[in-house]
Amino acid sequence: MLKSQKQKDLVMDSIVYLLLSIIALTMLYPFYYVLIASFNKGSDTLLGGMYLWPRSVTFENYRVFLEDPKWMKAFLVTVARTVSGTALGLLLTSLVAYALSHRDLLFSKFYFTLIIFAMYFSGGLIPYYVVLRSLGLLNSFGVYIVPSMLNTFFLLIAISFFREIPGELKESAHMDGAGEFVIYFRIILPVSMPLLATMALFMGVGQWNSWLDSAYFVQSENLRTLTFRMMEIINQSNAPMDSVAVANRPGGGVTSFSLQVTSMVVSILPIICVYPFLQKYFVHGIMLGSVKG
Repeated sequence: MLKSQKQKDLVMDSIVYLLLSIIALTMLYPFYYVLIASFNKGSDTLLGGMYLWPRSVTFENYRVFLEDPKWMKAFLVTVARTVSGTALGLLLTSLVAYALSHRDLLFSKFYFTLIIFAMYFSGGLIPYYVVLRSLGLLNSFGVYIVPSMLNTFFLLIAISFFREIPGELKESAHMDGAGEFVIYFRIILPVSMPLLATMALFMGVGQWNSWLDSAYFVQSENLRTLTFRMMEIINQSNAPMDSVAVANRPGGGVTSFSLQVTSMVVSILPIICVYPFLQKYFVHGIMLGSVKG
């Protein structure tokens, strides 16, 4: 009986692993295809039939990408907005959360009502555009940073997280003469690394992948982001663009599609490099912040 049960468990485990392998393959293969296409001659990729490895290996796609000032400017703008936007978003969101985590804060119910209302209701695109114009943020680098400096979702999670920190830590610091800012920077932030790492990754990915603000609120070509350039290529007609690209480039081979997949690899690579270092904080940071204090 026991042997029969073990055989059934082995069969079920085999089926589960097989299904998971198939699902993983279907999810990972598109990324793999983009990678091999970026190392394949663009004109050869258009012929089809390439599935497992580059058929005509070349680094021309990356050379064209790195030498094109339009793409490099977009890449640098994206890096700048991601770093500064994530840093300032972390600072302001955690600072406001620390202030609101005090249970004896005056008008705290009013503040929480405003936060909840802002999370679920929006004025729409036109009022948002008018606000940005009144603040002088249109067609400026600030339009990428200022609106995202306070994240209401992570604000609520951070409030719950900070309320779980033992009050004795802050009381002992007060007795030693420390002010609120000293407590915040010297005590609260160091013990909140799981939460901060989780927030940093989500905010950073959001900044890195954002393109709507570049499309709607920026006219300067020098402020376009990498994802906007990618969407620009996707929205273009591939056939005539590919023909022109192949005909005009020395040696041919670089097409709009090959340039598109190359930009995808370049845009995905930084996130892949950062993710393994922060992934371990995900469950720990989110779960602790989600427990109501």
